[in-house]
Amino acid sequence: MTSLFVLILAVAFAASPLLVPDFGGFDPEQYPVPQTDPPVQPAGYAFSIWGPIYLWLIAHGIYGVWKRRDDPDWEPMRTPLIGSLAVGTVWLAVAVASPIWATVLIWVMLVAAAGAYLRAPERDRWWAEAPVGLYAGWLTAASSVSVGLVLAGWGVVDARTAAWIGLVIALILATAIHTARPSLPYAAAVIWALIAVVVQNLGGAVSVAILAGIGAAGVAALAARSALGPRAA
Repeated sequence: MTSLFVLILAVAFAASPLLVPDFGGFDPEQYPVPQTDPPVQPAGYAFSIWGPIYLWLIAHGIYGVWKRRDDPDWEPMRTPLIGSLAVGTVWLAVAVASPIWATVLIWVMLVAAAGAYLRAPERDRWWAEAPVGLYAGWLTAASSVSVGLVLAGWGVVDARTAAWIGLVIALILATAIHTARPSLPYAAAVIWALIAVVVQNLGGAVSVAILAGIGAAGVAALAARSALGPRAA
């Protein structure tokens, strides 16, 4: 039964943008200190990664129902994934109303997605670990970006300092999660986000671009070392 819930929620999650068609990111005026082109936020093109994430999660759900409906190796992953996808289906509607609550919910999504990723079965790697890893990797970056936006948007620190804080959080999380469960799709999602932060800050907050670039290189090095290790053999 849990396999069917995963599929239904994956489809609902992918369809959720249809319910909030005008959402193009947080409105700068939603914050007491308007966040116009904040340095912590990746360049707009980076959000296209949601297309592959949605499609791969749906494929994951279909395969799970079709081939692994009652597989005990898949079950530990499913419960936290169901929780993350359920929250994800309402996230856009919440984001339109409240950046703070959206930040809380995206962290709930991340914790649950990371739990699912770390519990993914060793076999069926491209049907189980990979799609959930890509999803968790992007959420690692997105949740950290949300923290940076809130810190700057409520005037706790300036926008550049908020970007540094957000990037450091993302890098700590990415290092810990990737070390616990090395996976190219997970690392690729984090690197994709960090490179987009570099692009966002070209000609602007140079120190933020440098930190994001160093972080992307560091995650890439971790991924390369894992790929060349015993697991890849």
